[in-house]
Amino acid sequence: MIDKELKAGRKVLSTVPGGLLLGPTGARLWADYVQAAPGFVGRFDFIHKVNIPLLFAITVNGQAYNMETASAEWYPSQLRLSYTDDRIGFEESKFITWEDCAVSCQTWTNRSDGELLLQAAAPSGFQAYGEEGMQGGFDIPFYSYDIDACLAASEPSLWNGGLRLQPGEKKTFVVAAALGIRSLDSAEVLMSRASGFIGKPASLEDIASGQQAEYQKWFDGAPQFKSSDPVLNKTWSYRWFLLRHNMADPRYGLLQHPLFYEGRSHKKSKRPFSKGGWEFSKLINLSVPLHLTDARWHHNSGPSMGALRNMQESPADNGMYVCLTADERMHSFANYIGWAAYRLFLVHRNEDAIVEALPGLKAQLSSWQEVYGNEQDGLMTEYRHTRTGKEYQPSYWYFHNYPRNPKDPETYTHVKRVDRTVYHYLNALGVARLCEMTGDPEADQYLQLAERIRRDVLEKMWDEETAFFYDLHYQTDEKALVKNIVGFYPAWADMLDETHNGLIAHLLSPDEFATGCTYPTVSADSVAYAREGGWFGHFIKGRHGCMWNGPTWPYTNSITLDALARESKRNGYAYNEAFARGLREYSFLHFQNRDLNRPGLVEHYNSGSGEPLSDEQEYNHSYYIDLIVSHVAGLSVDADCIRLDPLDIGLDYFELGRVKAAGQEIRMTYGKPGLGRYPDGIEEGYRLYLNGKLAFASNTLAAGTVPLELREERLEGV
Repeated sequence: MIDKELKAGRKVLSTVPGGLLLGPTGARLWADYVQAAPGFVGRFDFIHKVNIPLLFAITVNGQAYNMETASAEWYPSQLRLSYTDDRIGFEESKFITWEDCAVSCQTWTNRSDGELLLQAAAPSGFQAYGEEGMQGGFDIPFYSYDIDACLAASEPSLWNGGLRLQPGEKKTFVVAAALGIRSLDSAEVLMSRASGFIGKPASLEDIASGQQAEYQKWFDGAPQFKSSDPVLNKTWSYRWFLLRHNMADPRYGLLQHPLFYEGRSHKKSKRPFSKGGWEFSKLINLSVPLHLTDARWHHNSGPSMGALRNMQESPADNGMYVCLTADERMHSFANYIGWAAYRLFLVHRNEDAIVEALPGLKAQLSSWQEVYGNEQDGLMTEYRHTRTGKEYQPSYWYFHNYPRNPKDPETYTHVKRVDRTVYHYLNALGVARLCEMTGDPEADQYLQLAERIRRDVLEKMWDEETAFFYDLHYQTDEKALVKNIVGFYPAWADMLDETHNGLIAHLLSPDEFATGCTYPTVSADSVAYAREGGWFGHFIKGRHGCMWNGPTWPYTNSITLDALARESKRNGYAYNEAFARGLREYSFLHFQNRDLNRPGLVEHYNSGSGEPLSDEQEYNHSYYIDLIVSHVAGLSVDADCIRLDPLDIGLDYFELGRVKAAGQEIRMTYGKPGLGRYPDGIEEGYRLYLNGKLAFASNTLAAGTVPLELREERLEGV
């Protein structure tokens, strides 16, 4: 159960003293943070960042009760608080449901020698609604929607004069707030949702366990992985939590379909009802492919398909997929959405959905060619360094000797970017494969485009003398001799052959990318390298600003490790140990101070020390699950077969189960030869089971292929 696996103590925002994190999120409603106070006091958001400061609170004798020193237990499904002093004993379980109800179950004990008066406090302007609740709303001036809410309590006296607690008396009650969009969600509907919790037995444990079971349902649709390495096991569980925590379904404006957000935290002001700053709670087309890469393995394809549909229904005028809020089409980032969609459809075989998606994916390719392409080659020119999501990578300033003021437009050079070009290649290849799957006659056209891009990357961006891939001057094709992390992207895209075997040496060198916290976004021997961010000592974007000239980012760690695994396989598994080491270090980034009892992933890290450089907790801008499935278990799905190609990373055993892909029920196990004893269900050797039948077996980890059209037992290497 996810609560048991990820239970933590006091999870907080380091930039907000006393700001406790809340794990469960609704389709629209979530908490940026809550205070250690009875009820929902803190900052609460709806569809996007709105910073509502109060949903409801409980006062004692007319005053807010100071519980700053309350003990807190964080669970994915809820937050548990407990507090005791000479006057009171207090316990609370609070959570937000998928239906956008904020629920608090509280138990109070009067430890004083006098009467205590408990009262529910509603936001300003709320009015009585019937005998047991309150109704009101929040005006949101910076979005097209306003919010209505209904509050209900199992003890109506909380709204009407107060609940009196005599000395030694103990009371348990439930208060719930249901939020919706004004004019779309009526007060009757909202009150019905809120009241659904107050008629249940008022037991804190009953309410808490009911929420736990409801929250667990989504995780029951995820594959299971266990191994002899507790770090991998815990990270696997946390990554599924990240997807659930960031799953949303606004059903409003330009976001009519479910999706995953890049994050629920934000770089915004915490001032009530404020909007300034950057937020991650929207569709960001840069991170959508990263979400699909992992989430495609979940049994429910709804949020993955929904993200595609949101983009294809609201593109830019030229067909390019863009970032979206409920109200606005925004800019577009470089991304590999065509390739991610293809791999999604390999798992979830829905030809109607493929046919629906193909026109938009083709238009995306065409728009890139128009905006970023040129007549001389298949490479993509980036005109704004922010649009690949890797701002301030030094190659843009290489041709001006790295000026101390990088914001001066006179010192900025457009470059043909390795990452955008590799994305373009993968998108062309993905569209070609989808055309093949549906019998679309344009498949060859896109295969030819992909091959042209690949040829130009290898011929122009590869430097034989230094064995690295570089960005190019957009006019002269001169190489910007900066070893950016994107120099490994061609390996990730399986573009390489034996002439490029020197590339990985850079990744393994302590003087370049094998820093204390792998892998920096720029080689440590670059003159512009800054492991903590900043630009030559100046923090031009602030202490937590996004900088790609040295800090380590989970985003590129996932892609770089993917590249390393592929190069290991291409070179006779030469880099298995390096991959194992890198995967484990990447896993530890998911835990504060490498403590497995404190899960928490942020945006970027000091590449020397591993210190978190940002405070956007539960950040969803990378992938990890697919690394375990594809390279540790060794499972990949093609159009006509299942391929096996695991890396030996030193595990004594593993089991990957409850996988549903291409119409198959898949389970894989491995027991290290000669170990003697294995956990239940695991035997010695490497095995694949399809629909409960053994389909592949080997005495050791081994590559193999199982055609999907064959159903009979297939044994190899036994």
